[in-house]
Amino acid sequence: MKYNLAALFHGNRQLALYCLIGGSGAILDFLVYSTLVKWGGGHYQFANAVGYASGTGLSFTLNARFNFRIRDRLMLRLLSFFGVASLGWAASAGVLQLTVGWLGWNKYLAKLMTILVAVLIQYNLNRLLSFRKITSD
Repeated sequence: MKYNLAALFHGNRQLALYCLIGGSGAILDFLVYSTLVKWGGGHYQFANAVGYASGTGLSFTLNARFNFRIRDRLMLRLLSFFGVASLGWAASAGVLQLTVGWLGWNKYLAKLMTILVAVLIQYNLNRLLSFRKITSD
């Protein structure tokens, strides 16, 4: 398994950097989520939405600037990125409902699991949609 992960990242700088940047967004997401659940008295789904939006904003900014190095049509790309993020958020909310709401899992462990699900969905969609090179014909 370790060799397979190393082989996946070798030669795929974009994926590795996306995961690193996504990690910073996921950390912000989790910190905001945890703060709202623990001290804000917020419902876990509300906390999930606010945390997710915070992490998504950070991820877009860092990916646009440092990973995909995109400077054109930023507002359109931002809308596309948040559109993709809404799919990730919907998957995250569904996993939280299943694990916390129905199965009674720990809210924090369940949230960590949702981050993995969202990354798998969002990397490919963002690479193909939000940060694709636009050529003018």
